[in-house]
Amino acid sequence: MSLVPFVSVEMMMKLLLERGIEETVIELAAYVEEDFRRWPLFDKTPRVAAHSPEGVIELMPTSDGRSYGFKYVNGHPKNFRAGRQTVTAFGVLSDVDTGYPVLLTEMTILTALRTAATSAVVAKYLAPKGARTMAMIGNGAQSEFQCLAFKAICGIDTVRLYDIDPQATAKAAANLAGKGLTVVACSSGQEAIEGAQIITTCTADKQYATILTDNMVGAGIHINAIGGDCPGKTELHKDILTRSDIFVEFPPQTRIEGEIQQLPEDHPVTEIWQVMTGEAQGRTSEKQITLFDSVGFATEDFSALRYLKDRIAGRKDLQLLDMLADPDDPRDLFGMIGRYAQAAEKL
Repeated sequence: MSLVPFVSVEMMMKLLLERGIEETVIELAAYVEEDFRRWPLFDKTPRVAAHSPEGVIELMPTSDGRSYGFKYVNGHPKNFRAGRQTVTAFGVLSDVDTGYPVLLTEMTILTALRTAATSAVVAKYLAPKGARTMAMIGNGAQSEFQCLAFKAICGIDTVRLYDIDPQATAKAAANLAGKGLTVVACSSGQEAIEGAQIITTCTADKQYATILTDNMVGAGIHINAIGGDCPGKTELHKDILTRSDIFVEFPPQTRIEGEIQQLPEDHPVTEIWQVMTGEAQGRTSEKQITLFDSVGFATEDFSALRYLKDRIAGRKDLQLLDMLADPDDPRDLFGMIGRYAQAAEKL
């Protein structure tokens, strides 16, 4: 019998409590960076998306030739009004040689962790040196993870929070209390960016929006734009893009889903893996505006699945799922059903 390890939401929370969110993000970021450095090895394709007026359901697959991973994820901004998550996800990691899955896991929490880890590890290359203050515009489910990742990996010590819903800001401020950050709740986006060297935007509405206008962004800023993640959804005014050096994960996907869907197809962008391997430059001057137009890519989920598989190795408290029909004689699937019936009759 082939049993597949399963990480439930409860187990994921247990793992986080054992290690701590910041330490988990640091460890996960190392896997993300390692896989970006191996970028040429991966199968790469834009995610497979089914769009509707209310949201999107996507599959995000990739393989490095040894393992195959995919994530199922949705994005439905109106869900929260009915008490549901805007984003939910699960994922599978499989062995390429056999095709057998070796891990099934929740990825709602894991996606928040990998998104935060990716944002922060990219900022190591793009944010201004000595950055200590980050504006966090959009205080939904991702915000606390982003703030703690930037603290753990980039050394920020102050976060300035803003959301059009004051209750979301109050929630984020309460969750971040006692976490080693100076937390400032702001009443506008303009107030939030005052004194910030890093601006993270992460809003949920599926629409063309202008969270940041051109006059709000001065020289020397790093923008971590993670809210624009599907066609017809953006957060930044186009003029900000034309003033910035833009860094992306996978251009064919980002041009469909990211902030740069507002720009011509030939507008130059730099792939972040090239910066990490030294093939391209990141931040080159104090006055440069750097923009990470992040839409999330399958290799980041692959990194998260790979990290989690290593984390749970050898644990005795894992749930194992009987989800693979694996008869003693691989040619006799039908016979396996008959033998099961015979065994059941004896009970």
